[in-house]
Amino acid sequence: MESESQPQWVPVANVDEFANCRAKECIVGQHVIALFFDEGSFYAIDGLCAHQGGPVAKGQLSKTDAGKTCVTCPWHGWQYELETGIQTVN
Repeated sequence: MESESQPQWVPVANVDEFANCRAKECIVGQHVIALFFDEGSFYAIDGLCAHQGGPVAKGQLSKTDAGKTCVTCPWHGWQYELETGIQTVN
């Protein structure tokens, strides 16, 4: 029997779906996932902003001073690194 704490890969989208966009919101079980395609790589982070549940996938992508790509929640400006999902600015 597999442990629930073990991460599992779950298919959520086709690569073709990113031909004309860089972000997509996906539902996996009871979780909202923000899926991004940026500079040839895919990233999946929590789709709900920790502040007030804003739609992270609808945010704008930008670069930090350190050159990392982040997404800014469209509701109140909270930012998250795509690579780690860590909040960078609130």
